[in-house]
Amino acid sequence: MVRTTIMLAFHSLLRNLLRSFLTALGIIIGVGAVIAILTIGAATSQSVVSEISSLGSNLLTARPGQVPQGPGAPQSVGKAFEGADAEAIRRDVQGIKSVAPVSSRRAAAAAGGLSWSTSVIGTNNDYMTATQLTMDSGRSFASGELRVGSAVCIVGETVRENIFGPVNPVGEILRIQGVPCRIIGLLEAKGPTTFGTDPDDVILMPLRTYQRRIAGNADVSLIYISMIDGVDSERVRQDVEDLLRNRRHVADDEESDFEVQDLTQIAGAISSVTTLLTGFLAAIAGVSLLVGGIGIMNIMLVSVTERTREIGIRLAIGAVPRQVLAQFLTEAVVLSLIGGVFGVGVGILIAFFTVRALGVELVLDLNIILIAVAFAAAVGIGFGYMPARRAANLDPIVALRHE
Repeated sequence: MVRTTIMLAFHSLLRNLLRSFLTALGIIIGVGAVIAILTIGAATSQSVVSEISSLGSNLLTARPGQVPQGPGAPQSVGKAFEGADAEAIRRDVQGIKSVAPVSSRRAAAAAGGLSWSTSVIGTNNDYMTATQLTMDSGRSFASGELRVGSAVCIVGETVRENIFGPVNPVGEILRIQGVPCRIIGLLEAKGPTTFGTDPDDVILMPLRTYQRRIAGNADVSLIYISMIDGVDSERVRQDVEDLLRNRRHVADDEESDFEVQDLTQIAGAISSVTTLLTGFLAAIAGVSLLVGGIGIMNIMLVSVTERTREIGIRLAIGAVPRQVLAQFLTEAVVLSLIGGVFGVGVGILIAFFTVRALGVELVLDLNIILIAVAFAAAVGIGFGYMPARRAANLDPIVALRHE
C-alpha cells in the first residue's frame, strides 16, 4: 500500500517534470539559504572566538577609556598609562604571570634601498608571552637592552619579505623613521587573521627605545596582563582595576578613565552576538520556505482540479478517500523532501565558497541539516494537506462528470 502510494506520487510528479521542478525551487532556495546562513555564521563565530582565544585564554587588557566632558560635549580619551603602572601591576596583583606595557604607531622602516610602512611596537619580552608569539630565529630582548633602551629590534615575517626578501635579517641594520636599530630576532609567521589584520607586519622594540627615539614621550597606550592558569580572572580583573584607580587618583564616586577587559568574556560576548544575528538572518531566510510551501499548495490545488476525473475513477472502482488523501499528501511531501535535499546541497556549496573566500574553516552541523530537511517535510505536510483533503472529499459521481 505504502509502496504503491509512493510510486503513484513519483509517477505524477515526473509526468509534469518542469512544473514539479519549479515548485520545488522555492523549497530549494529556502533550505539552501537557511543552511548557508547558519553554516557561515557558525564558521565565522568560531573563527572570531579562536582568533581572540589565540591571544591567550587567561589574558586581560587595560587601556585608557572615554572620559565624558559634560552635556553635549564630545568625549575624550583618558590619559595614557605609564611604564610604572605595568610594574605596579606585576608587583602588587596576585595571580599574574606576565605584564606587557605597549606603545605603538605606524612608521616607515628601510634597509638596502627598500622601505615598508609597518606597525612599530615598544614593549618587553612579556608581550610575546601574552600574545603567543614565538621566535623563528635569533633571540628576544636582553634585560640590559630593555633597561637602558638599546637600539635593537625584532621583526615579523611580512617585514622581512618586503625589505629583506628571502634573506634572514638577523644581524642587519634597519632604519625606523631614520633611527638605526640592529635586528636581533625574527618572529615565526602566524598568517593573517579573520579581522583582516596581519600579525606578521610588525617590528618590536624595547619600550624605552621606542619612547625615547620614536614616540618622543613616555606614554603607554595598552597593557597586556597574562594570568596564571586556574586563578579567578574576575578577581584579578577587579584587583587590577582597583590598583589603577588608586594610581590614577580616581575618586570613589567617579567612573574609571580606563578599561580593563577579559578577552574570554569578550569572546563569549562576540559569540553570543554572532549567534543572535545568524539566527535572525536564518529566520528571514526561513520565510522563503513558507513561500515555497504556498507554491506547493497552489500547484497541488491545480493538480486536484486537473485530475478530478482521475480521482472519480479511482473512487468509483473501490479506492477509499484516505487512499486518495495519502496519494496527494505523499506527492506534496515528496516534492518538499526533494527540494530539501537539493537545498542542503546548494546551501553547503554556497557556505563552502563563502567561508573559503573569508579565509575561515567550514563548520558543518548535522543537526542543522536534519532540522532543515525535517522542516521542509513539515512544510509539505502542512501545505499539502488541504489540497489532498479536497481531493479525498470529491463526490465520485460529480468527479466522473468533470470535463
